[in-house]
Amino acid sequence: MSTAQIGPGDYSQVPNPEQALKYAIQHIAGERVELIDGVITPVSPSWAHERATALIGKQLGRRMDELGLLAGSGDLDLPGTQDFYLPDMAVLPEELFESEGALLPDQTLLVVEVTSPSNADTDRTVKRRRYAQFGAPLYLLVDRQEGACTLFSQPGELGYTRVEGPHPFGVPVRLPEPFEVDLDTTRF
Repeated sequence: MSTAQIGPGDYSQVPNPEQALKYAIQHIAGERVELIDGVITPVSPSWAHERATALIGKQLGRRMDELGLLAGSGDLDLPGTQDFYLPDMAVLPEELFESEGALLPDQTLLVVEVTSPSNADTDRTVKRRRYAQFGAPLYLLVDRQEGACTLFSQPGELGYTRVEGPHPFGVPVRLPEPFEVDLDTTRF
């Protein structure tokens, strides 16, 4: 019995290339990476970038405790696409943190992306569209290059139908149910 050799670029023997690629970036790459439109993109936020996320988490802390929620930056899969995201922050029910695998955007209550010079356009357009298509109920874009925050809600196949902002840093951003919190954006 002979074993056929598979040459470079021959994926005919791979039963599901999408799953194979997503498995590889989770288990083999050795670093935190995302797939954005099929392109492997390293995730390495600066401390200034992390600051905005930490300040949001701090402001949501008490309310998350009351609701049994946690915030983190785990894997979000978008099945049927070449996308696999590591949001800067996702808030979800505590019991979902027991999952060893990726979650889906519709399992979150809030997704936060903080822009960097290298990814601002992706966060503003590609991720906004995809998070809406996959049912993330709230998407908060902290745009450090523009100095503004925008809250997207009411997701659908064509995008978010409700947009609040952009609000310049310093203007509070109201997160609706279940949070019912005004975020102080002064220090973002």
